[in-house]
Amino acid sequence: MHRYFLEIAFAGTNYHGWQFQPNALTVQEVLEKALSTLLRDKVAVTGCGRTDTGVHATSFFVHFDYHSNLPDNLQDKLNRFLPQDIAILNIFTVEQDSHARFDAISRTYRYYIHQRKDPFLHDRSWFVPVKLDVDAMNQACSYLFDYTDFTSFSKLHTDTKTNNCHIMKAHWKADGHQLIFEIQADRFLRNMVRAIVGSLADIGKGKYSPEHIKTIIEAKDRSEAGQSVPARALYLTEIRYPSSITTL
Repeated sequence: MHRYFLEIAFAGTNYHGWQFQPNALTVQEVLEKALSTLLRDKVAVTGCGRTDTGVHATSFFVHFDYHSNLPDNLQDKLNRFLPQDIAILNIFTVEQDSHARFDAISRTYRYYIHQRKDPFLHDRSWFVPVKLDVDAMNQACSYLFDYTDFTSFSKLHTDTKTNNCHIMKAHWKADGHQLIFEIQADRFLRNMVRAIVGSLADIGKGKYSPEHIKTIIEAKDRSEAGQSVPARALYLTEIRYPSSITTL
């Protein structure tokens, strides 16, 4: 038995997230069907994490096991077989105990805001037509590094054992009429990035001071945080693994 990693990208608009759900189309379901069809064997894939309905990924890793070597042209065949909103970027062999989810040491997301009407961004970015104070939002970001318990930014009634996360990067930058938020952590809670962005946007609009982010976190109460901003503007952009996970 061989273990393989797939790096994929997908636009999440048409899917109810990555993870298989009954009575809802997911990226995992479509990918498993494609692999099973082309390899003529039942193939189950394990993803590097979950994504919410409508969230996109420019880099997402999965692993699966197969009893022999893969066909040389499998990547091309998969890309022809899969719908246009899912692409295979890479396929490589790893050690048998390598795990796409549990071996990941960090994950990075980007959230996109556009500040003037743009017909090319309306379904891939969040339109916020009022001025946002980027300096205030970045000052608020600096306080995120002082905490590990992010209960206030978690979706309620999840099955996670802990709400602790280690945030390594959180920063806004302006690019023309767009604002881009990038955040990196060892793990993320369900809905966490969208709740953080909603809270930071309230600060950017002048509703609260940057220090208010500390009040939100210390409350450990989701109702204290801002709105969960639209999923269509959120992208999973990078998964990092230890150097021990290499192509065999």
